[in-house]
Amino acid sequence: MKPLLSVKGETPAGEKKEASGDVLAIRGGRPLTGRVEVKGAKNLATKAMVAALLGETPSTLRDVPDISDVQVVRSLLEVHGVTVNDDANDDGTLHFDTSGAVSAHFEAIDAHAGASRIPILFCGPLLHLLGEALIPDLGGCRIGDRPINFHMDALRAFGAVVDKTYEGIRITAPNGLTGASIELPYPSVGATEQVLLTAVRAKGITELRNAAIEPEIMDLIALLQKMGAIISYEPNRVILIEGVDSLRGYDHRCIFDRNEAASWACAALATDGDIFVGGAKQQEMLTFLNVFRKAGGWFDVHEDGIRFCRDGDIKPVVVETDVHPGFMTDWQQPLIVALTQAHGTSIVHETVYENRLGFTQALVQMGADIVVHPQGIASPDRRVPRRALEQAAVINGPTPLHAADVEVPDLRGGYSYVIAALAAEGESVVRNVGIIRRGYEKFLTKLETLGADFDVIG
Repeated sequence: MKPLLSVKGETPAGEKKEASGDVLAIRGGRPLTGRVEVKGAKNLATKAMVAALLGETPSTLRDVPDISDVQVVRSLLEVHGVTVNDDANDDGTLHFDTSGAVSAHFEAIDAHAGASRIPILFCGPLLHLLGEALIPDLGGCRIGDRPINFHMDALRAFGAVVDKTYEGIRITAPNGLTGASIELPYPSVGATEQVLLTAVRAKGITELRNAAIEPEIMDLIALLQKMGAIISYEPNRVILIEGVDSLRGYDHRCIFDRNEAASWACAALATDGDIFVGGAKQQEMLTFLNVFRKAGGWFDVHEDGIRFCRDGDIKPVVVETDVHPGFMTDWQQPLIVALTQAHGTSIVHETVYENRLGFTQALVQMGADIVVHPQGIASPDRRVPRRALEQAAVINGPTPLHAADVEVPDLRGGYSYVIAALAAEGESVVRNVGIIRRGYEKFLTKLETLGADFDVIG
């Protein structure tokens, strides 16, 4: 355990590299130390922005991260005639006025939606507001199949008519939307958000069973309740929504981004660093913190954040990803980087996405001993039920990592490559780092703050 790190404020750092290219030259072998701040969660802020469409009066959203996914949603709102203004203090506060909302064409939506899957969540609010929603082909990270049938089936249950065209999907509600009884085959976060954003203005009562209950979902429910929605959370993943005739705007501060906080914690573990994550909170990270401690990490909870570092050698662990309150799939990728230095064999069972372990190929290129089992691994000690799509990674360590030339595949995998390069000996080249800006605000600036040694080369 290291001496107490000063946590009074963030180390000043220039932002000259933040708007530069997508290729980094990273010189590893240096611990990351210092303080970084996390803002609102990407997985709440973007959905809260969509929810503003439901309000008949202006809305204000605070602690919005400056990330590319937020910019995509902002552009989509503006395409639909919503006025979006930044606060004069430039502190991550956005103001929304939906009084001029209009329908948009496929081409205009598609021009802004290529890097995001958020457009599908516009459906419910747009159906209530305009009677029509258009959805082009969906983008996002290529980490596995994300079928939209959950969304379409839910919308049909409310009475929507879904028509496929050569340009995309056109959804209408000629007879309005009415409450429905819906059971999700899997507690999908996106489908739960779809139902919430649609049911709050549908006529009658909606019962959603097998719902996702992530902290970001609960924060979205709190926001909708501020707007005038009537939503109750029942035992066993059941959410009841009583439709109302109208909703007002909101004033809401986003829940912190626990995915980013966990990422910096794993960076401290992998590089033998010492990082204070300002804005992180214990309750939403309980499951992660337990695994972090088992893996040889040490943390100290403060009122304004959590400090992360190592407590001796990294230890092997067995992890099963799952929906909340389980271990998030977004956490396993940066953790695997640290586990390459554990003394023993670790196993990560990925049960949420079927292609989220592909990023380990680059870690093997850097010297890691990782074997991916495409059909997963059966074990009598499993707590999460096996799924047909699951995979498993077996990580043997410790294995020294060495420099390599790698290309970022997706958001969390990309962050993991950067951390692997920082933990490796020599100079690595990491390409396509622009993807990382989808979910990490001022990423390069924060790396500089923590003492990372890198240059932008393209």
